[in-house]
Amino acid sequence: MRENHISVRKTARYYTLGDPRGDSVAEVWFVCHGYGQIAGRFIRHFAPLDDGRRLIVAPEALNRYYLDPVTVSSASRRVGATWMTREDRLAEIDDYVRYLDDLHAHVLAELDAPDVAVHVLGFSQGVATVCRWVTSGAARVDRLTLYAGPIPPEMDLATHAPTFRRMQLSMVLGTRDEMASRAGVEEQEALLRAHDIPFRYVTFDGGHGITAEALASLTSASR
Repeated sequence: MRENHISVRKTARYYTLGDPRGDSVAEVWFVCHGYGQIAGRFIRHFAPLDDGRRLIVAPEALNRYYLDPVTVSSASRRVGATWMTREDRLAEIDDYVRYLDDLHAHVLAELDAPDVAVHVLGFSQGVATVCRWVTSGAARVDRLTLYAGPIPPEMDLATHAPTFRRMQLSMVLGTRDEMASRAGVEEQEALLRAHDIPFRYVTFDGGHGITAEALASLTSASR
């Protein structure tokens, strides 16, 4: 048996908040959802940012699946998406990096605003996704927010530190996030400091989710 690969065309879905045709857009936020989420529901958390100055873009991962067991009727089974699994992971990473690069180029061309600030936010599984994208892809990114998730363990920060230093980096975590440990956070902070990567650490009273409080802290930092 021999494993083979072929590149194929695939239709990707994304959602937006804000008017890309408006001449007042100063920031574009690319927000990448977590495991088992879909972009249409995820982007609703960012409604408070839709103030006419921001365009919010939520790409959806290319792999969808049913969240509920087959015993639930197909009409009511919930659907989620994942950026990758361990199966054929390197090919899936390459695919989503190209996808996000293409989406970034498409959105900025549609805006026709070369000076617009680009903010990339990854939530949970989306943190690893955006870290791989901004270090391996071609997109220009001004600000990076890692929300409730770690930098992927295989990432060599010694190699990618210059890329992280070029961006304004924020790390966000809820004080009651059941998916993260304080020890893990401290380990990541130490790793960033060891490579002279400046970052801002934002906490909020909550668990593993997007909150208006945390988003307000991020937007105040951008002014």
